[in-house]
Amino acid sequence: MKNTITINKTRDYDSVNGKFGEYGGMFVPPVLEEKLNLLAEQFEKYKNDSSFQQEFAYYLKNFVGRPSPLYYAHNLSKHIGSKIYLKREDLNHTGSHKINNTIGQILLAKRMGATEIVAETGAGQHGVATATAAALFGLKCKIFMGTKDAKRQSMNVSRIKLLGAELVLTEEGRGTLKDAVDAALGYYIENPEVYYLLGSQVGPHPYPTMVGHFQSIIGKEAKKQFIEREGRLPDNIMACIGGGSNAIGLFNDFLKDHEVNIHAAEGGGSGVLGQTAATLSLGKPGVFQGTYSYALTDENDQILPSHSIAAGLDYPGISPQHAMLKDLGRANYHIITDDEAIDAYRLLSKLEGIIPAIESAHAIALAEKLLKGKTGQISIINLSGRGDKDVERDLM
Repeated sequence: MKNTITINKTRDYDSVNGKFGEYGGMFVPPVLEEKLNLLAEQFEKYKNDSSFQQEFAYYLKNFVGRPSPLYYAHNLSKHIGSKIYLKREDLNHTGSHKINNTIGQILLAKRMGATEIVAETGAGQHGVATATAAALFGLKCKIFMGTKDAKRQSMNVSRIKLLGAELVLTEEGRGTLKDAVDAALGYYIENPEVYYLLGSQVGPHPYPTMVGHFQSIIGKEAKKQFIEREGRLPDNIMACIGGGSNAIGLFNDFLKDHEVNIHAAEGGGSGVLGQTAATLSLGKPGVFQGTYSYALTDENDQILPSHSIAAGLDYPGISPQHAMLKDLGRANYHIITDDEAIDAYRLLSKLEGIIPAIESAHAIALAEKLLKGKTGQISIINLSGRGDKDVERDLM
């Protein structure tokens, strides 16, 4: 296992080793090193291949429904007192941003000759998106999910099964996303011939790089759409953050635009260690699930259980790229509690007729907290998913 941490204090991205400054890298058993190195090699080969790009663009447009709209939220803007646009990833096929990455990775898996796809899921959105992509291309699919998450996201459990994927529930740990990742990685180690389609911007190299690349379509579209509407760049961009994929999808195209303020809403739970998923706000650097980044740990550096009302944010690790952005001060990470997220979930539903995923509601709550009365500013919030999956839960 690669367990020697080489600290790189530069601000640069090292594509060879998958390092974002000092964060990232590959910390896995030897059985996975060869497989992941091949995956990194194939990703670098195909990401700039014109036929791959054309096929990816075709499915994003004709299957996913991109570009997703940039919607001026008039009533929400009036309520907060600041002009707000919503990047409507909730309108994508399958109901969230997750489909962008699953289409990209499954096209890569197909070129690598994969016949079986394995994935993890928390809120179920990545599980649904993976099962959807696997059905589209006729590939066998196995989705791992924690028992706690399966109970609170029952609609997505039904969707995964309807799409033909095998759902494997794990009772290990607390039955949440961390445990689903552990189970999926275990299956991948035992069956290295399968393709592991990781859903967030976490895990060992090359996954953070790949996921960031396939989700970057969000920010590319949003930037173009915003300039067409307003003739300038936004003052602020915001997203919720669990592992980090929807946030980095919006943020990437604005990172060099230093006049744009970048904010992310972490799943704060109750706001204290052991009852929170606010990894960047309350965690510290360490190796967790194959990468070096921030994680929620105790005084003995053991991983603590996380908690968020949002299953998709309920994870004690974080993207290594977000870890770098935090240390550089380029992006700001804020704790949003369960109660604040529930209030925002109700607010957007009643003001705009848009029921957000409880994950996305964290970003709405952050906007209300940071933008109140800032009449001269214009902002983008990434609405990462829709809330159908949360309607039957006791959030009223």
